[in-house]
Amino acid sequence: MKRRAGEREKELKKKKLLEELGENRLPYMTPADADFHQLWKTKYSKLIFRKSDTVPEELHQMVQEGFLTLRKHDCFFQDLVRIKGKDFVTPVSRILIGNPGCTYKYLNTRLFTVPWPIEGYDIKYCSPQIHDACKALIRLNDYLHIEAVKALQGQNLFETKESKDTTVIDREQNFATSLTEKGSVSKDQSSCCVPEDDYVSLKNRTSYNVTLLNYMDPLQMLYLKQEPYFGMGNMAVSWHHDENLVERSTVAVYSYSCEDDLNMTHQHCVLAGFSPRFSSTHRVADCSRGTLEYIFGQCELALQNLQTDSDSMALSLKSLETAVVKQVEEIHNEVEFEWLRQFWFQGKRYLKCTDWWLKPMAKLEEFWRKMETMTSLVLSEVGKEEQIEKQRNETISCFLLVLTERQKLRKEWTARCRSEAAESLPEDQRPECHPFWTDDECSMPLPYDLEEVIANLQNLVQWVE
Repeated sequence: MKRRAGEREKELKKKKLLEELGENRLPYMTPADADFHQLWKTKYSKLIFRKSDTVPEELHQMVQEGFLTLRKHDCFFQDLVRIKGKDFVTPVSRILIGNPGCTYKYLNTRLFTVPWPIEGYDIKYCSPQIHDACKALIRLNDYLHIEAVKALQGQNLFETKESKDTTVIDREQNFATSLTEKGSVSKDQSSCCVPEDDYVSLKNRTSYNVTLLNYMDPLQMLYLKQEPYFGMGNMAVSWHHDENLVERSTVAVYSYSCEDDLNMTHQHCVLAGFSPRFSSTHRVADCSRGTLEYIFGQCELALQNLQTDSDSMALSLKSLETAVVKQVEEIHNEVEFEWLRQFWFQGKRYLKCTDWWLKPMAKLEEFWRKMETMTSLVLSEVGKEEQIEKQRNETISCFLLVLTERQKLRKEWTARCRSEAAESLPEDQRPECHPFWTDDECSMPLPYDLEEVIANLQNLVQWVE
């Protein structure tokens, strides 16, 4: 609720600003202006720009070939996102590459990583060229990680130069040197010269786990919005804060063919420009609730309440306590709407790169089916008169809330899959409404449409009262 209130407040401020501007536009600076660099230094000191010739030529070549390979294999996709209750297809085409099992969510759409090659994971790519492209991007990721640590360390030295004693400064310089000499800070490492808190902070803020690749060709992008505040021309991406990032983490951007606590305090937009271009935007995605490891852990937690009779093999619930039922059913909703439906909503796009996600999603669906059975077992138990009346009423009331949310979300996702925007996508990228079943499908213990189930529960509550 707090986030929604904040978003409404921002929208009101934007609306008020536009009303005050009328036909006028706010002034802005470019590098050609005399005060540009002073403004950058004083107000945007966390924004660091590196010229292309400071990056190793071999890395440039690998990454740029990777961009073109992914483009050639049709691996960039326009996302179907949800803004203010409506679905829109993004003008920019994207692909998420990163740690296996990681996801990144923005504008109510969860993207699933095409995994980059990491030791210990068996990742089969659709072609050796796609493998090489993903390998180039993890090489770029490692390079940008090191550069970000060095940049942050340099800023710390500059900002505290006059307030810290020589011993502390020497300690920090040793830290910067040790990081550079080791060549990569993606591995766990320690130094007697480095305070643990400083090291952990730097690592957390710069350990990029995903990169969101963007491709745009302004001449092929129709219906672009005009930048409304400064009159800068067409925008490929409107003003926004990046979502789903670890707090105070950095974002590293590599752009090909043209020209970061900043994200907390400043919005940014992407101007369309005139030439086609790629960008690789490396992020520390907040994966506290966005990895396979997390959601499998949630499933295991929920299924602890399911037991099988050793003789009859009949399934039953260990507990009908309200808190336990609520937790299990909320996990049920999370698996269905944050994972299964999000994945299949993007059609078969990921199969153009790898089939890596198919096995874990099949496993998640298996867990989800067991949770459907658990829901039916709750329904059966609360219908029995021998249940203690007070506990029964509490369980039904709590259960009703979760099932009502499930019904509402199923309707929303079904409608999204049939929207005009969804129909406009290429066939292999169109949303699939999955899981979906009809009433005559005997393998499912409950109907897809829960209206009748909810009505029966509401009657039961009234009868108990």
